[in-house]
Amino acid sequence: MKRCLVIDLDRCSGCDSCVVACKHENGIDLGNYWNRVVPVGPTGTFPDIEQYWLPVQCQQCENPQCVHVCPTGASYRDEKTGVVLVDKDKCIGCQYCMMACPYGVRILNKKTNVVEKCTLCSHLTADGSGIPACVHNCCCGARYYGDLDDPESDASKAVAAALAKDSESVHHLPDPGDSHPATVYILSKKTAEWKGLV
Repeated sequence: MKRCLVIDLDRCSGCDSCVVACKHENGIDLGNYWNRVVPVGPTGTFPDIEQYWLPVQCQQCENPQCVHVCPTGASYRDEKTGVVLVDKDKCIGCQYCMMACPYGVRILNKKTNVVEKCTLCSHLTADGSGIPACVHNCCCGARYYGDLDDPESDASKAVAAALAKDSESVHHLPDPGDSHPATVYILSKKTAEWKGLV
């Protein structure tokens, strides 16, 4: 099982509704983010300008470095869903996981001294019936959620449709180690050249 997000950057407008939905649903403090949208570009010379918006949150890595370095077992990959989570009762706030994450998507809650991150709204999705708030509230329909190992999931269907149109339009963020990020990004060359996280 590989539950994750698929994000269609051809459709993303950079509106930040996913950021707001995430903060509202999860009660995230002012100044903290579990999800952020990074502008990539503009690049080129007028009138040939390219730009896209890259939403970045926990990549739900198959081999999460954050889990390997956690001294208490607070960071773990749920056996049932495959989602990387943090057990707040076990977290001692050492921040090793924050240093190990190649994507900089974990934050320390200074009020509780506990590390937090995107959970794919596990309180809504754990039983398989709900979807994350960012997916539900994406006004451009750019976000899909599901199990990539299930060809009938919305996420798998979005990837399959993208590959059928253009085999080079499916991307992952660069993997500097052996993390194998699961989050999938769709970006066709008609929109912009893929640059990853810059």
